[in-house]
Amino acid sequence: MIDILVDELEGSLWVATIDDNKLIGLEIDPAEEEVRWGSIYWGRVTRIDKTLDAAFILLDEDGNTGILHNADVRIADSKGNIQKGGDQAIGKMLSPGQMITVQAKSGYLPRPYGDDLTYEDKSVKLSMDITLPGRHLIYAPLMHENRISKRIHNAKQRKQLLKMIDNVENIQGCILRASAANTQTDVLIRESKILKEIWNQLQSFFEGDSPKLIMLGPDAVQRTLGDYAHRTIKAIEIVTMEQYQEVEEWCEIYAPDLVTKVTPVEIPDQELDLGLFDYRDMLDAIENLFQPYVILPSGGNLIIQETSALCAIDVNRGGDKRSSLDVNLEAIEEIGRQMRLRNLGGIILVDLLKTSDKKEKTKITNALKAITQKDPCTLQIHGLTKLGLVEMTRNRRTPPLQERLDLALD
Repeated sequence: MIDILVDELEGSLWVATIDDNKLIGLEIDPAEEEVRWGSIYWGRVTRIDKTLDAAFILLDEDGNTGILHNADVRIADSKGNIQKGGDQAIGKMLSPGQMITVQAKSGYLPRPYGDDLTYEDKSVKLSMDITLPGRHLIYAPLMHENRISKRIHNAKQRKQLLKMIDNVENIQGCILRASAANTQTDVLIRESKILKEIWNQLQSFFEGDSPKLIMLGPDAVQRTLGDYAHRTIKAIEIVTMEQYQEVEEWCEIYAPDLVTKVTPVEIPDQELDLGLFDYRDMLDAIENLFQPYVILPSGGNLIIQETSALCAIDVNRGGDKRSSLDVNLEAIEEIGRQMRLRNLGGIILVDLLKTSDKKEKTKITNALKAITQKDPCTLQIHGLTKLGLVEMTRNRRTPPLQERLDLALD
């Protein structure tokens, strides 16, 4: 059973997930975040870049700009059928001045003045393939068929779930999240109707010549409740009354079973920053996330080094006298946790302790597959090299934890 802690610091929202007094999740929404992941905009095409085969989109009156690549274009033809981008140049589908509906594929934070970033890097990535996330379902209004979340890897289970959901008359155009595997059909039908109604209500806002934010993406609490919907939640502890009301309202809509778990907490020292985190003894665990090393329970350690090109993680035996396999398996479990907590992304290389035994390599591969199922982001294992290096890629939704923390505490 897990606990979810919700606190605020100078307008920034902090959400921690705890399993048996161990920090397993941390989300921070800085008050100055420019674009939140999942936000929907009525945007204006400002220019077409033939070299990038992409369009730049003005998102709002604040001047926030996004980049829409050809593959993320969705255009309705004369019969109302949705055509995907990629078959022809983006300039033949979109033109400057055109108003379109787009969604942020990632969060975006203000960059320090003078940051050496390209124009493309300074623009949030966008998609016209709109999705509305619920607790167990993700509604994709431009998609007619149902799909299964990539987090469910078992081919037989995926086939069974797809057959089950396709036989439900009231569910179309939905992606089943991992938590839906053990959820009653009537709960899924209810959530599907809610998401469709939200989309129907949004339609009236997609008009006019002024770029604008239509709907904010899910905040740190909502992302956490969606990511851990497959787990049993013991309590959702909240300090501020405003957040208490917002979380309670969200649960009434998407998770009625959690309403009684939303608990207001009064901290003895009201002036203490992140008092709930301090009260639950989580501040040290959070501070450790900003160290380049991690001590493993049995004596080994991890060295984590992030660069602009990739993230390298080195596994060291330290004082651990166990076999290389045991150290590697323990390290892999912790690496999965650290990637989620630190929100590492892009190319990730892991230097495991060397092993030549085929059976041991199989166990290592299985352990790597297991951590992908715990990650809410798309984590792909690309192989184990002869040198013992594991190649991975992780597509994160929000900026890295270090950047979010720097902005939240600025």
